[in-house]
Amino acid sequence: MNDDRMWFDAAVAKLADPQNQRVWSIVVSLFGDLAQDRTARVSGGALGRIIEPMGIKPEAIRVALHRLRKDGWIDSTRIGRVSEHFLTEYGRTRSAQVTPRIYARTPVPVSRWHILIAEDGNGTCTLEKAVQDGDYTMLSRNAALGPGAPQEHADDLLALEVSPQNAPAWLRERLCPPEMRTACASLIGALQQVSDTWPKGWVPTPAQTATLRTLIIHRWRRVALRNPDIPASFFPSDWEEPACRDAVFRVLDTLPRPSLKDINGQG
Repeated sequence: MNDDRMWFDAAVAKLADPQNQRVWSIVVSLFGDLAQDRTARVSGGALGRIIEPMGIKPEAIRVALHRLRKDGWIDSTRIGRVSEHFLTEYGRTRSAQVTPRIYARTPVPVSRWHILIAEDGNGTCTLEKAVQDGDYTMLSRNAALGPGAPQEHADDLLALEVSPQNAPAWLRERLCPPEMRTACASLIGALQQVSDTWPKGWVPTPAQTATLRTLIIHRWRRVALRNPDIPASFFPSDWEEPACRDAVFRVLDTLPRPSLKDINGQG
């Protein structure tokens, strides 16, 4: 039992995001994975059992919940002495928007793409608005990549269709910046080590399962949501996102999503 606990603690440390351990973001990852349903409730005790093993103190969890309530993501209620937390309508909508990108095992890429190019001044303002209103990936301060055929935009934006055959090298590199390459490689390595050292016959508790799932999803979100679902031929040949996606789901398949009833009721 002590050996299993030591392994779990080591796995948590290995899976912890070295670049983004913001507690409010971890809470968003947790609710997005476990509690998107309208009736889903996570007790304060369950949150502690899931998040505190990550080395996060209860005070930090309370601060994160306060921020998320203020931002309209989460609401809370009390039943007797028990606090329960749940996604608001806004929080559920935002979570649902990104769920297909996070959990798609074999994403179907859009076949047509275009680039919006803006001149400095009013053009960059128009481009920023287009990015906010649509599914665009910023390539630079003056350029963004979007799916489908070019739409009607203001006169100060130039829209050009682009395909993998004519995508320049700089576009491929912008889609795979060094920090994303590092994030992919680091997550693949962490998942491989966890898989290779998994104790034979060990079955995690519901809360431990939720802890490990939350850490994996939290790191994977940074990769999955930073990259549009474009054909693989858009990317450099050494881009590791497909291998990272495979590694994520191989481990998640060994950690079936636990029920909130089990987590909330766990002592």
